[in-house]
Amino acid sequence: MALKADLERRVGEILSAAWDLRDGSVVPDTADVNLRNGGVKLEAAYLYADLADSTVLARDFDRRTAARVVRSYLHIMSRLITTFGGAIRSFDGDRVMGIFVGDFKRTNAAKCCLKMNWAFSKILQPSVQAKYPTLAAGGYELEHTAGVDLGEVLVVRAGIRGSNDLISIGAAPNVAALLSDLREMPYRSFITKAVYDRMADTAKTSTTGMAMWEARSLSRKGQTLTVYRSNWTWALT
Repeated sequence: MALKADLERRVGEILSAAWDLRDGSVVPDTADVNLRNGGVKLEAAYLYADLADSTVLARDFDRRTAARVVRSYLHIMSRLITTFGGAIRSFDGDRVMGIFVGDFKRTNAAKCCLKMNWAFSKILQPSVQAKYPTLAAGGYELEHTAGVDLGEVLVVRAGIRGSNDLISIGAAPNVAALLSDLREMPYRSFITKAVYDRMADTAKTSTTGMAMWEARSLSRKGQTLTVYRSNWTWALT
């Protein structure tokens, strides 16, 4: 069959196929979702961690140096996501996505942001600065942002046989990605009101009773969102 006709046929099948949906309580693996018409409904907190200006890093400096920095960043952020309750289902260049489910998903994701800030400022930044002083000398400032949103999503499998992956359909992943693009240093952690309102007090205030998050408004495509930002860190042991 010619490629044009085959693509037309497959699009018709995809658009007309009846969904085989189920409710989920854990983040599915790719093999758990039927490629043809499967889907898993989840309520989840989505966390995106994004390395700032990696395009500048790759463009203006040795690619081997850039690759080491990006790999180090993604290793730290991925390790924190999985250590503190999240599941990783996507990488996009210099960005990683974590999915948190269960009763403590909001709290775990918010705390993970603060732990990321600590690891970034106490481990990654000083290590990179010591190893590659030419980056700062050349005008590159190592920075990152993490963003979290909560919502109901439909996790489906997309692509072609042999080359496919899970994608999450819903507002939460998109908003979390949007928050991870914010650059408001020294604030590196952003969460939505939906996350803040129902997370544990231990993730809202410090041990001395100080508020770790502050509210601000964010305009997005004609809508105004209430988000909370933080420049606090949560030390690793």
